Amino acid sequence: MERQSGRGRWIMLLLELALLAVIAGAFVWAALVGNRPTAVAVSPSPTPAMQIAPTVGPTVIPLSVTDLEARIADVYREAGSSVVNITSRSVSYDFFFNPIPRQGSGSGFFYDTQGHIVTNYHVIADADELQVTLADGQTVPAQIVGSDPSNDLAVIKVDLPAGSIRPLPIGDSTQVYVGQFVLAIGNPFGLERTLTFGIVSALGRVIESPNQRFIGEVIQSDVAINPGNSGGPLLNLTGQVIGVNSAILSPSGANAGIGFAISARTVQRVVPVLIRDGRYPHPSLGVRVIELTPQRAALFRRAGVQLPDQGLLIAELVANGPAARAGLRGPDRLARVGNVSLPLGGDVIVAINNQPITTSQDLIVYLETQTQVGETVQVKVLRDGREQVLPVTLAELQ
Repeated sequence: MERQSGRGRWIMLLLELALLAVIAGAFVWAALVGNRPTAVAVSPSPTPAMQIAPTVGPTVIPLSVTDLEARIADVYREAGSSVVNITSRSVSYDFFFNPIPRQGSGSGFFYDTQGHIVTNYHVIADADELQVTLADGQTVPAQIVGSDPSNDLAVIKVDLPAGSIRPLPIGDSTQVYVGQFVLAIGNPFGLERTLTFGIVSALGRVIESPNQRFIGEVIQSDVAINPGNSGGPLLNLTGQVIGVNSAILSPSGANAGIGFAISARTVQRVVPVLIRDGRYPHPSLGVRVIELTPQRAALFRRAGVQLPDQGLLIAELVANGPAARAGLRGPDRLARVGNVSLPLGGDVIVAINNQPITTSQDLIVYLETQTQVGETVQVKVLRDGREQVLPVTLAELQ
């Protein structure tokens, strides 16, 4: 009995302790709950529209997605009627002198109210006949006013009342930036006034021109461009032309997301001259050069001549040309190394107006984009291992 009574007291003690623990926990919980903010039911707010920031020059304008769609549609409505479909026809002959009609198509846009249309040179090259299809479906003949294969630009003209023509404004391509939204309107595969949309992917690209020279200041975009888009405008969201779609890089020949447009800066430099003179004069130093590389420099060293690993060795001077008149030196002897004849004694061009020049591409792009015929430039050369700077007045490339 005593053992049972002792065990009973222990049980009662444990129950009392448990009860005290429960009461203490309740007070703690009440304290915690009492310090919590009271939940208030509210209506969920609508998710704010994603903000897009296209540009007008350097100014950023915030747009919602809906506003962006409306802006794109507005640009298409306003600019679409200024874009034309150009059909070129020509006749070639086979081996047996049988005539073979050929036809191609491209795009263009009105440049002014006089009926001048800007397009690519390669759209109208070798054309015997040109037809322009307008936005309203009307087809009219066109004549070539001027062309420049070195910049892949051309101007054609149609006879229309000035009041029926709405030219596109030319924008400032120096304000274009990577990531900027751009639009293209053209006639891919003959599908007239097709709109595509994308972004500027890169600036300052250099592409080969139809006459195997180089075009600088080119804008790269991922806008869908296909055969037939050539000559059509690349537009910003204010409807200004910032480039003329010219070429694509694609293993299949169709859009692969890499398109190139001749910059508006080039258009502004070349097109007025084409309208006035029918041709564009290209500046030239009057030299033929050899690009130096470490391998070529090593070859010259075998002939006993020390040349740098970079630069343009003058291999020939145009008689009475700009470089010859300015006192630049061409080769004065030939040396044979193995099966190669090397011109020796000429100056090495390393810079123009303090702009480093290391390749033929550098030389052509700099002269085309930064200079003009009749301008005097400062040409830095290496002569007998020493630097010299000579003023050269540029003449027209012949």
